[in-house]
Amino acid sequence: MHSALWVSKTGMAAQDTKMTAISNNLANVNTVGFKRDRVVFEDLFYSIQRQPGSLVDQVNQLPTGVQLGSGVRVVGTQKVFTQGNTQNTNQELDLAVMGQGFFQIENTDGQIMYSRNGQFHVNSEGLMVNSQGLPLEPQIQIPENALSISVGVDGTVSATTTDSNDPEDLGQITLAKFINPAGLEAIGGNLFRETAASGQADELTAGEDGVGHIKQGALEGANVQVVEEMVDMITTQRAYEMNAKVVSAADDMLKFVAQSL
Repeated sequence: MHSALWVSKTGMAAQDTKMTAISNNLANVNTVGFKRDRVVFEDLFYSIQRQPGSLVDQVNQLPTGVQLGSGVRVVGTQKVFTQGNTQNTNQELDLAVMGQGFFQIENTDGQIMYSRNGQFHVNSEGLMVNSQGLPLEPQIQIPENALSISVGVDGTVSATTTDSNDPEDLGQITLAKFINPAGLEAIGGNLFRETAASGQADELTAGEDGVGHIKQGALEGANVQVVEEMVDMITTQRAYEMNAKVVSAADDMLKFVAQSL
């Protein structure tokens, strides 16, 4: 009887974790470049009271056994790196990656971080930086007398200045690609950190070797589907309620046994 209580307890804890992931997905529905989380479950070990296939006699075997599970646990959460909807902004420093690949951002400690958020700005030194003021890598410096900035599909950055009508080459934005992007560590601020699970980053030219191309004047929205998350939220809530009902039923059975003794 006590096993039913503990099994349903693991179910309630697992559904609570899934609800946390769903709430985070919905909270970031308007976050640029956000990738939704998916919770991965697995069943726990089994108590085998009767081994399937064991011998009944010298000739016959049991077709089935008695195997009682001990519940469920959350084995991990996975970032789903599907393409988000593209939002046209017509801003020169808004960039979207159409396909695979990450922008490279230099952290305050010099470590390279990775992001799908292409909402860039210019700081006081003329460098392209993200919303937190962290510079893009490779660094692109915009001249003070720039009239317009152009970013090609391959990441080539050029600017038209007051001194010349001919575009001035400012450098090239490269993209990073991982063999397992789901293994990246999300650290907040639309940034990811390389891990042993993700593999090492390959720095590539946009549009080549499987990475996407860059679209100027657009941003990649979150890949969260609100209707899908709402449906998941309802099913998660019902699963939580059913596990709570098992706790209540097991408690009633224990109460009956205690009162009958």
